[in-house]
Amino acid sequence: MRTRTLLKSLLVQDPNCISFYAPIFQSLTGQNLLKLGQQVHAQMALRGLEPNAFLGAKMVAMYASSDDLDSAVNIFHRVNNPSTLLYNSIIRAYTLYGYSEKTMEIYGQMHRLGLKGDNFTYPFVLKCCANLSSIWLGKCVHSLSLRIGLESDMYVGTSLIDMYVKCGEMSDARSLFDKMTVRDVSSWNALIAGHMKDGEICFAEDLFRRMLCKNIVSWTAMISGYTQNGLAEQALVLFDEMLRKDSEVKPNWVTIMSVLPACAHSAALERGRQIHNFASRIGLDSNTSIQTALLAMYAKCGSLSDARQCFERVHQTENSLVAWNTMITAYASHGRGSEAVSTFEDMIGAGLQPDNITFTGLLSGCSHSGLVDVGLKYFNCMKTIYSIEPRVEHYACVVDLLGRTGRLVEAIDLVSKMPMQAGPSIWGALLSACRNHHNLEIAEIAARKLFILEPDNSGNYVLLSNIYADAGMWKEVDDLRALLKSKGMKKNPGCSWIEVNGKAHLFLGGDTSHPQAKEIYEVLLEELPNKIKAAGYVPDTSFVLHDVSEEEKEHNLTTHSEKLAIAFGLLNTSPGVVLRVTKNLRICGDCHTATKLISRIYGREIIVRDLNRFHHFRDGCCSCGDYW
Repeated sequence: MRTRTLLKSLLVQDPNCISFYAPIFQSLTGQNLLKLGQQVHAQMALRGLEPNAFLGAKMVAMYASSDDLDSAVNIFHRVNNPSTLLYNSIIRAYTLYGYSEKTMEIYGQMHRLGLKGDNFTYPFVLKCCANLSSIWLGKCVHSLSLRIGLESDMYVGTSLIDMYVKCGEMSDARSLFDKMTVRDVSSWNALIAGHMKDGEICFAEDLFRRMLCKNIVSWTAMISGYTQNGLAEQALVLFDEMLRKDSEVKPNWVTIMSVLPACAHSAALERGRQIHNFASRIGLDSNTSIQTALLAMYAKCGSLSDARQCFERVHQTENSLVAWNTMITAYASHGRGSEAVSTFEDMIGAGLQPDNITFTGLLSGCSHSGLVDVGLKYFNCMKTIYSIEPRVEHYACVVDLLGRTGRLVEAIDLVSKMPMQAGPSIWGALLSACRNHHNLEIAEIAARKLFILEPDNSGNYVLLSNIYADAGMWKEVDDLRALLKSKGMKKNPGCSWIEVNGKAHLFLGGDTSHPQAKEIYEVLLEELPNKIKAAGYVPDTSFVLHDVSEEEKEHNLTTHSEKLAIAFGLLNTSPGVVLRVTKNLRICGDCHTATKLISRIYGREIIVRDLNRFHHFRDGCCSCGDYW
């Protein structure tokens, strides 16, 4: 209303005087009043008035802020004697629309005309250098800003730091930061984000501690950085600090998006529920991005029913490809291949075009469920029907799909015909399949490739050692162990953790360090063996990779980390409570068999998330159908 009143008062004064139009267009900028702006522009045209540089700048800003970049560009090109102000307006417009290359072209044009940039020009130009990851361009712009004395400007200095951080030049960014006499919170935040991106946690923590005035971006950068570096507990602790009553800065939707993957990483379902409740209390429950992040969190924490509820909420408000992909991937990781396929078909029926991520989830779901023909059908129609060129990750899924069913010759034939070089994921899938189907010849081919591609990955040596052990080739096992030792590599120890009353308890194989170790071992060595053996359990000592006595092998199996975690859960939770265990490696066959029997004997649902997928144990059966 005030804008329209201003228009009338100005036009009444002298509509033929060009100087009166500038405040009109300025008042319309950012107001989403394109029609009104076009009407004012039409009045100018009827009176034969052409914009000068000052008025042109205001018109460019108005059109750009009203989602009409074409008109903004047309105005810019019609001005005969452009000014720095006019160039700033079009540079800002192109930058905000994401046209970084065009911005740099316009800036070059401005420089050739002899027009000097100012503290408004350079932040946008530097942002484009960062978007293009062009350190060469960024340093050229830095040099030009130095010549006109703008490096000491707080906004230009902050933009320079951000540019160097995003181009991976942390030493230059830190040097600039140290030289700045006046720093705003954005410069601190940019440097914190850069150190976190490079995994330099201590540097980021030092900056965060030294900040006198932290804002929401500062806290979120730290939480996001911890999450991305696999430090889930630190992320959750910092988030809890924000929730304290005396905290001046409270989480927003971006903070919540940053902390939810930390819950997923550590399988902290109860913490995830608490954050969900917090999001609901502050009115973010309907936010599509939050719901999609919650969907992923619940799926990775083993609660597929909660994940599905979040998906339904997103689906009611927005037909989001990200949400569909997340749901398909969730079904795949839980071994629910048929549901992954039906969800994919529903997505196509809803009119959405799948992408690379869709097919990775879909093919993975088929692989984990033994849906070989279905998976091959979708793989073969990726390009012909959906115009998606298969990538390495899709070939890896198909190699895994064929390998799991023992079709190893077909799998290696597919690898030989791939249009790109096979990577570690493909040879790794083939090596794992060789372990399951005792194919030593192909295993050695895959292992040799992996030793070249991943020379420092001890897991590949261990897997081949397992295959040799299965074949009773103990000399080869010893040779591989000696090779590992000579390279200074150690086997990644198996560990499992379980969340009880909001606290995670970690166990290593054979662990005796837990405060309840005595009670846990009483369950494992006395109570459990009698009960599960009476139910038909026979220890599968082939999973003990040492040439030792059968008695020693049985003891070794008894103290696997997942069994320790399950025993702890049985001791510390009420009957009927679901036990949720996470393991850093693939669950072994003996533990899988034992856990099925434990679920029946104790009447418990036990969910184990291993390196590859989820296993839902209930009433003596596993959701994987013994196919994993």
